[in-house]
Amino acid sequence: MTLMSNPVQLVSLTGALLQLAAYALHQLGHLDSKSYPYQLANVIGSLIMSVVASLHHDVGFILMEGVWCLTSAYGLIRLIRGQARGRATGIKHRTL
Repeated sequence: MTLMSNPVQLVSLTGALLQLAAYALHQLGHLDSKSYPYQLANVIGSLIMSVVASLHHDVGFILMEGVWCLTSAYGLIRLIRGQARGRATGIKHRTL
């Protein structure tokens, strides 16, 4: 069976590429870890990987990706709230 004929593997690859691309771009200085694209790539990628890990009952992988997803979601929420506060007060806040 090839990678292209297995939809679960394609979905898994997509999730992994999202996370790895965000990390690599951050390490290379092209993407701020406190930016929407970075946080979204991590939330979506880790959510995808959590679902795939659940299908395979891989508890360690579920734990790792689940915590990664929750942590990234927390960062995204903080980013959104910080910008919303800035709009409400008229003060421009530095994002995270």
